[in-house]
Amino acid sequence: MWTVAQAAKAWGVSERSVRGYCAQGRVPGAELIGKTWAIPEGAEKPSRKPRVSTRPVGLLEALRREKASGISGGIYHHVQIELTYNSNHIEGSRLTHEQTRHIFETNTLGIAERVNVDDIVETAHHFRCIDMVIDAAERRLSERMIKQLHLQLKSGTSDSRKSWFRTGEYKLLPNEVGGRETVAPEEVSARMRELIDSYERSDAPKSLEDIVAFHVAFERIHPFQDGNGRVGRLVMFKECLRHRVVPFIITDEIKLFYYRGLSAWDREPGYLLDTCLAAQDAFNELMRRFRIE
Repeated sequence: MWTVAQAAKAWGVSERSVRGYCAQGRVPGAELIGKTWAIPEGAEKPSRKPRVSTRPVGLLEALRREKASGISGGIYHHVQIELTYNSNHIEGSRLTHEQTRHIFETNTLGIAERVNVDDIVETAHHFRCIDMVIDAAERRLSERMIKQLHLQLKSGTSDSRKSWFRTGEYKLLPNEVGGRETVAPEEVSARMRELIDSYERSDAPKSLEDIVAFHVAFERIHPFQDGNGRVGRLVMFKECLRHRVVPFIITDEIKLFYYRGLSAWDREPGYLLDTCLAAQDAFNELMRRFRIE
């Protein structure tokens, strides 16, 4: 990976310009680590003015274009609100859909009643996680990437101040999910490496079933003390973008089918696949509405 200084030298521009390109989402694969940008070595210098085109665009291109330009009311806007609201709500957030929208659109609270501060922090951080997923969509999965998503999601929460909770690192204490025993803390690192290595072993494009199977395995490992569901669903969205599979959002309305599918995967994978296909159909309609290829 290049540093900002190395990219600036290669492109013949100032370091400030390089940071601006990265912040605007114009450098595919660029990743913000702490306060420093890591840029794929050999990345091409972005053109100063985005090209205007009337041709149909793909989903990832549309998301990156709207993210960089700050377009309101497009598919990027929709994904940010719907994915954040539903994924957080599944995990117990009390923020309403309208409150989630207000935070994204205005970067202010506008909330009269009492709310949990963690819900607000995790909502704002989830927006940034989606940006990270869009920026890194074409990159291979890695432990580092997954840990960075967890770090971004849980930093600054009340959990992050607990001695037994680690943001951006695997769990210290045993836990279970839905009555199912998960992988012991001392085994998580090896199991995660094994899962990712197996998934990335072939360069062949992944199918919907491959992506969902990875998600099931990830959730059964349950590598973090908390935040596993949201990180796992973010990874699914990223992998759909990477492999040109129509992505999907697990909404609060279908969460019981989603949970049943996770539980019954070994016995009947069709339960979860059918749930994801139904959610995929809804996203297909969304893409048609926004005229995305």
